[in-house]
Amino acid sequence: MAASIPAEDLLVSADQLHASLNDSNLRIVDCRWNLVDPNEGTASYAEAHIPGAQYAALEPDLSDPAGTSGRHPLPTKARFKKVLEKLGVANDSVVVAYDDGTSVYACRFWWMLRWMGHRQVRVLDGGMHQWLASEFETTDVCVQPQRTEFKIGEQLTKVRTVAEILDSKELLIDARTHERFQGQNETLDHTAGHIPGAVCYPFQENLNSDMTFKRPTERFRSLDSSKSMVCYCGSGVSATNNIMALLLAGCSEPALYPGSWSEWIENPARPIQADD
Repeated sequence: MAASIPAEDLLVSADQLHASLNDSNLRIVDCRWNLVDPNEGTASYAEAHIPGAQYAALEPDLSDPAGTSGRHPLPTKARFKKVLEKLGVANDSVVVAYDDGTSVYACRFWWMLRWMGHRQVRVLDGGMHQWLASEFETTDVCVQPQRTEFKIGEQLTKVRTVAEILDSKELLIDARTHERFQGQNETLDHTAGHIPGAVCYPFQENLNSDMTFKRPTERFRSLDSSKSMVCYCGSGVSATNNIMALLLAGCSEPALYPGSWSEWIENPARPIQADD
């Protein structure tokens, strides 16, 4: 199956980004984050970041407060529009997002910008890990960008609500580790297990040892390509890494269930499967 989106429109290498640093339309967004230590991303950015990069935090820039809709529900498009404008992103901007190298938080930003209708966005393949491995320069200088006007466009992504998941016949793909999927060693959510009928494809297995995405990837070949797919995880973040990997594998773009497991378990009437 031909790739629904060419790889060069999804990822950019450290070499390519370095060669483009002086592009006036380029906007670089640092998305580094640590679920256990919410201050780590901001501190890492302040210490050293790619020249010209602005910082976007998972909380609060890329999510609303935790609640019955999960740990990291999507913000309204109107609120995210203000975040983009503060970052200096305009409709003609070429945007590159990066994180520490896991590409979890960068992919969340990439997905959300496409959710806003913006096509010119890519993820730095291997993130800061690859940038440093290439011995490219970093800086601790934080330049305040000129505020822009961003117009929300037609959504380029697909979203599923919890009600749609309950009635869905689509293939559910869980991005969490096998242990959490099986209901073992749950450390982030109050209830362990997975949505019945889901299959487990941990996002970590999308990456090479140098943190770049595997290409080509064979791990999704066993999936039934005749079925539409929905990606989820703990809170709708690492699932976007699987969406990226599935696109790189030539699959049609899956939908994202943003609430994911952390929303699913907020209603005890929803079925749970564990201990496979």
